[in-house]
Amino acid sequence: MCSADKSDAWMLCPQCDLMNKLPDIPVGSRASCPRCQTSLTANWHEPRRRPTGYALAALFMLLLANLFPFITMKVAGLSSQISLAEIPQVMVSEDYSSLATLFLLFVQAIPAFCMITILLLVNPVPLPNSLKLGLARILFQLRNWGMAEIFMAGVLVSFVKLMAYGDIGLETSFWPWCLFCLLQLRAFQCIDRRQLWQSIAPLPALPHPPKVGVTGLQQGLRSCPCCTAILPADQRHCTRCGVVASVRRKHSLQWTLALLLTSVILYIPANLMPIMVTETLGSAYPSNIMAGVILLWSDGSYPVALVIFIASIMVPTLKMLAIGWLCWDAGGRGRHDCHKMHLIYEVVEFVGRWSMIDVFVIAVLSALVRMGQLMSVYPAWGAVLFALVVILTMIAAMTFDPRLTWDRVHANNVKEPRLDGN
Repeated sequence: MCSADKSDAWMLCPQCDLMNKLPDIPVGSRASCPRCQTSLTANWHEPRRRPTGYALAALFMLLLANLFPFITMKVAGLSSQISLAEIPQVMVSEDYSSLATLFLLFVQAIPAFCMITILLLVNPVPLPNSLKLGLARILFQLRNWGMAEIFMAGVLVSFVKLMAYGDIGLETSFWPWCLFCLLQLRAFQCIDRRQLWQSIAPLPALPHPPKVGVTGLQQGLRSCPCCTAILPADQRHCTRCGVVASVRRKHSLQWTLALLLTSVILYIPANLMPIMVTETLGSAYPSNIMAGVILLWSDGSYPVALVIFIASIMVPTLKMLAIGWLCWDAGGRGRHDCHKMHLIYEVVEFVGRWSMIDVFVIAVLSALVRMGQLMSVYPAWGAVLFALVVILTMIAAMTFDPRLTWDRVHANNVKEPRLDGN
């Protein structure tokens, strides 16, 4: 085995499995994989103080945002005011506890938990080693599930919808929430997964001297999906972080296709069923996603109509098609254009969660528009189904192993058995 101190210089790309020897990275710079351009590691300036400052400021802004009113609406002499804490309460009172749970988790609980975890991990807090390992294992897994900024976009879309009915006022907690969205994003940007793990536990020794520019699969090596440690291909248990994994995600394509099929099945009723019901002067007017887009377009709100159409109809549809295409290509039926498929995978991972914007619009409208017989808005079951579609497609993208696409380069040039996750 190679000594552990030499392990710091080596890293397998988590996206294409190429072995890289990391250079000395200047402060403020990052190293990327030469084959797929995936960011491997970064050398941030003040790696402890900066994320600590951003995380503390973010938590303080979150506290302020929950203490005061958020938005006010005035219609025909009647006024309605909500705080962030009242949004899930309204949904629970209308028997939509599922939407309330999603709001609490994605908008408040997960972002707050991530900020607290960053504070505990980047600073020398006396914690049991098992607790540190557990927190580090879940921190980056939860990153994509924090949707504070997506909720903020939903609030802005709600403003445009509500301006047609009355006057909208921004209350005290609106500005702390805006700052929280920016600060929590910045705190994550200042955290590097590899550097964070090196401060928690040392890298294990390399099984044997690696070769630059050769995939780990060809060398009998694999990368830990959690802490990036390089391990023997047949070793399932990571001696550093304790995560159990294999050289490729087990049954990756099967899981991805099963989740994709389920999301397609749910997507049809999610678009046909009403996502919200508007009650005006005692008359109820249910509307689905497309009806809302058409209404906004007819009212002249072209930018907002385009945003909703892209985020709620175009993005989910294209995402499901893209995931199916990725599975088709990884299964050996595509045109072997790994760079194009990798770009598609990165786009799918980035844009998928933004489809939740329509769900958050409904959350804001149903909590704020409570004017009795004059006008009220209620969520409907279509919103629940649509939220499930977004969640399932996000999980489908996570279960897909992008290294399967790059393995085909090796399989087409070297005649030897290929280890994969199928």
